[in-house]
Amino acid sequence: MSSESHLTPTYPTEEQYERWEQEADELGMSMSEFVECMVEAGMKKFETSVTPDETNQELRKQRNDLKEELEHARNRIDRLENELHHGERGAIHDFVRRNPGATYNEIVQHVIDTAAGRVTSCLEGLEGEGLQVKTDEDGTDLYYPANGGSE
Repeated sequence: MSSESHLTPTYPTEEQYERWEQEADELGMSMSEFVECMVEAGMKKFETSVTPDETNQELRKQRNDLKEELEHARNRIDRLENELHHGERGAIHDFVRRNPGATYNEIVQHVIDTAAGRVTSCLEGLEGEGLQVKTDEDGTDLYYPANGGSE
């Protein structure tokens, strides 16, 4: 290719010229440089087919994993909501249903044995919403109303 340049006029429409001129300005090029670069770019050979980043099998696996995570999250939410709204009556009812003919003392003992777990679940559900927890110097968790008690 020789270093000699040739005049090659082109006759774009007014809209094309304005678009080209705007692009050339944004790229800091003269119109001649812009047209030359765009013609060269247009003459390059490039593939028209696109290779996907992931196969259908990979996408299905990701979808299934996400569906499984969603189901797990929904189950956890249901469990937490049940625990939050369950209360002592529900705990007693469940115990008696599982242990027909239970005595009063057995029911009281069950409530005593399981109270800590229910309280822990309720406190975890309330943290950040209705309660805030602070730990003192000896590691004891202290509970306060969230927002200073004003809701």
